[in-house]
Amino acid sequence: MAEDYILAFDQGTTSARAIEFDRWGAPGMVAQYDLPQHYPDDGWVEHDPADIWRLTVKAGQDIIAARGRPAAIGITNQRETVILWDRTTGEPLHRAIVWQDRRTAATTADLRRDGAEAMVTSKTGLLLDPYFSATKIAWILDHIPGARDKAAAGQVLAGTVDSFLIWHLTGGTAHVTDATNAARTLLFDVDRQTWDEELCALFRVPMACLPNVQDCAACFGTTAAGIFGDPILIGGVAGDQHAAMVGQAAFAVGEVKSTYGTGCFALINTGTRRQESSHRLLSTIAYRLDGQPTYALEGSIFVAGAAIQWLRDNLHFFEDAKETARLAAASTEEGRVVFVPAFTGLGAPYWDPHARGAIFGLTRDTQPADITRAALEAVAFQTADLLRAMRADAGDITRIKVDGGMVANDWLCQRLADILDLEIDRPIVTETTAQGAAVLAGLTVGWYSSLDEAADARRTEAVFGPKMRAEDRTAASARWQDAVSRVLSGPR
Repeated sequence: MAEDYILAFDQGTTSARAIEFDRWGAPGMVAQYDLPQHYPDDGWVEHDPADIWRLTVKAGQDIIAARGRPAAIGITNQRETVILWDRTTGEPLHRAIVWQDRRTAATTADLRRDGAEAMVTSKTGLLLDPYFSATKIAWILDHIPGARDKAAAGQVLAGTVDSFLIWHLTGGTAHVTDATNAARTLLFDVDRQTWDEELCALFRVPMACLPNVQDCAACFGTTAAGIFGDPILIGGVAGDQHAAMVGQAAFAVGEVKSTYGTGCFALINTGTRRQESSHRLLSTIAYRLDGQPTYALEGSIFVAGAAIQWLRDNLHFFEDAKETARLAAASTEEGRVVFVPAFTGLGAPYWDPHARGAIFGLTRDTQPADITRAALEAVAFQTADLLRAMRADAGDITRIKVDGGMVANDWLCQRLADILDLEIDRPIVTETTAQGAAVLAGLTVGWYSSLDEAADARRTEAVFGPKMRAEDRTAASARWQDAVSRVLSGPR
């Protein structure tokens, strides 16, 4: 049984998972552990790097103990989250600052007022927002005594979660990342495909801290003895949304995938030439193979499944997220309750880190089912905001490929189709993020000769078509836009 599968690590915002995939793209055994969250202040979100490492290794050991040695390892990870650690000891300098964290909002606002955004966007395709990694790195260097001196002496390493895991998996021999994770830091020139001195100087991040950047399918090192037994090649790495692009086989220009997990992230393939957005979308690297980047436009929603988690854990509306479809269907509040889940600000196309969540239209008759329905509808409305911007930048869209844990909910998929007025294509394998990491590792070890060959594994499970009347869609969208206007913070 050994080496007949690839082990994919999916290190996400709320869990550490390991999933086995065979060469036909079918998932097998899954090991998953919840990742503790830390909220030390308003808008701050942190993880303990020791938890990330411990739970990732435990998930991998569970599968290897049952299935034997894999052919290779693929890694996909929560993007923009950063960790700094000591080059000699491997000890983190601080908790990981998570992508959702907004503590550097004032810093990015100051840089914007100073006129830096045009240069930053021209090189990175990104906007000045605390979402991205650079200001998080600088914050840790500024707030940990002696950190900047240690960094200047070459004793501090910085990276996204993939880099931290690979460094530890390889026993401290490889400080590397892939092009997709590098492209989310505000430090990487996506045209020249290199770390940029001007950007590093602007954000006060020493270049010596940063990892080497490789293709998504490459040799990232081999695991050290004693972690999983004999050494295993790490052959594929991509940030979670980019890995989902690969898992969804969205390889043609104009194809859109939208992933619904803690947040929601929609990407449209724009080909081998970078396309700039006129509607506050991000221009990013979809994936890079053989030195050639394929680009995408991306819209980012910070809260999707996190709103459902909040209703479950904080308000105790239900015990399992699977109950949300039943509750939403039972609600008779046709659009009267509107939920804007701006817990950590609003992402694209608003980019307002100071916005905060609100629920509108509450009455004495409002039930948990009504608010649950509104939370699911918020996912559809936020996606509609993204798709509107994508159409304006990139042209017509007729179908989107969806994935992530939330799309098991038929009610949500139908509501997406209704609000977006599009066909929603749900694949048989919805674990496309981990699947994409496995495909990339499979390319490295010769399981696939090309992306087209790997694409043959993707199969559609269901297609949801729009059923809502046009006038009802227009009225619902107007209610949503009115609610959003009420939570925006205005000029700062």
